[in-house]
Amino acid sequence: MNKLIATLALGLLSLTAHAADAPLKVGTTAAFAIPLEAAVEEAGKQGLKVELVEFTDWIAPNVSLAAGDIDVNYFQHIPFLTNANAAAGTHLESYAPGIINNVGLYSRKYKSFDELPSGATVAIANDPINAGRGLQLLAKAGLLTLKPGVGYKATEEDITANPKKLKLIQVEAVQLVRAYDDADLVQGYPAYIRLAKTFDPSSAILFDGLDHPEYVIQFVIRPDHKNDPRLAKFIDIYQHSPVVRAALDKANGKLYQAGWEK
Repeated sequence: MNKLIATLALGLLSLTAHAADAPLKVGTTAAFAIPLEAAVEEAGKQGLKVELVEFTDWIAPNVSLAAGDIDVNYFQHIPFLTNANAAAGTHLESYAPGIINNVGLYSRKYKSFDELPSGATVAIANDPINAGRGLQLLAKAGLLTLKPGVGYKATEEDITANPKKLKLIQVEAVQLVRAYDDADLVQGYPAYIRLAKTFDPSSAILFDGLDHPEYVIQFVIRPDHKNDPRLAKFIDIYQHSPVVRAALDKANGKLYQAGWEK
């Protein structure tokens, strides 16, 4: 019996050592990849192995995380996570805050909202969460009035006033940059605009900034990973390394804030 216990103990120690030595797998999307690459390199210098897995859509990172194929993902804010958990029946949770990217209203044709004609076309995101953010931004601009208290859950049905009779067109969020040449006004994400290299990401007529801190991008995990020491070390590097902060500044300019400092 003692021999069996000793064998099991050795096996457990071996498994623990292997897990600790295994690379931390971090899932993300193109908009956040470059600063994360800097964090991965910095982690390597400190003896922490990290593998970055880049996804091309906003569904696969959570599917992969829930399946255990990656250890953490970094691409979504709390409203998106809440909606994703409800839709998929998962229980993923936020571990630590990252940055918040400003979202803006852009126009190729007009320099101010006053110039927008009656019946102007406005492209906003087509998913429930980012559409709500776009509607809130339009309300901040004074172009729409929404029902009180709807917040990020706002839909077109919550519009109570549309004095310019704006025509809303819903487009996949990562594709909004392509609507810039066709629509009169576009909800835009500077990170994707910068990747597309089609126009100046700082040229928005209006940004939302930290009006809605719920949009801080989160490091998201499965509940059983909250005590993973590799994860704690990597997040500390991301949030506090001067090298990573320089990469964030280079990638985002002034169009972001550090959510962990708010």
